[in-house]
Amino acid sequence: MSYSLPTVLAATLLLAGCASTPAQPVADLRAALGQPGFTLIGEVHDNAAVHALRAQALERALAAGWRPALAFEQFDRERQADIDAARREAPQDVDALIARAKPAGKGWHWDFYRPLLVLALRYDLPIVAANLSRADASKVVKQGYAAALSAEQIARYQLDAGVPDALQAGQMRAIAIGHCNQLPDSLLPGMARAQIARDVVMADAIAPYRARGVVLIAGNGHVRRDLGVPHWLPEARALGLLESPEPQAYDQSWVLPRQYRPDPCAGLAAGKG
Repeated sequence: MSYSLPTVLAATLLLAGCASTPAQPVADLRAALGQPGFTLIGEVHDNAAVHALRAQALERALAAGWRPALAFEQFDRERQADIDAARREAPQDVDALIARAKPAGKGWHWDFYRPLLVLALRYDLPIVAANLSRADASKVVKQGYAAALSAEQIARYQLDAGVPDALQAGQMRAIAIGHCNQLPDSLLPGMARAQIARDVVMADAIAPYRARGVVLIAGNGHVRRDLGVPHWLPEARALGLLESPEPQAYDQSWVLPRQYRPDPCAGLAAGKG
């Protein structure tokens, strides 16, 4: 099914609980767009205001003539052929593309990403499947990088030499916090390795689009300079859309109202099982 962009954006704004996104953040984010190279725009996955801000800023940049590729964490790398086939068979059908290419059993809120896909189809932009699948990430946890990454990727990003201690420790710390400090310490190294592999796969997916320009749509953790994709692509511009300030982790960042959600750590037993 095809959608008009104003209709899709209006739906996203309703999800955000507001009639419009404040003009100044949209203008400021728009001003950060429009360049060649790698632009990484983060998100809090369930924050509707974040998604509305990003969609409106990107719409303005495209209306002004920018034509980057759009790469998505939400599509696993092996679904690229499905994306391309859906576009050939139904060039303006966003729902057909999502149905064909979305990961099985993964809980993305597709209403948040539909406006971006509408823009990609309207302006005939490359849509790039940029993520490592859960199945491949699980292999990396258990068996190491070579279980899911090619020998060329391992050599290109020097994973065979080991990752810097600060990167490994930072990823382990972020994962522990993200799991309410309830994970056994023994699980953290493998899970950090999987997160690093995801960032390497995203970096590798967007690297061919440097001259044209590419926007990576991903969670803020993948976008941050110290831990995420910019570690592997240092020239990338990291734009964080956050709920609490972390200016040191991004080239530019915007803080938006916190999305209401139950405390995921409430009721968990103290200490690790």
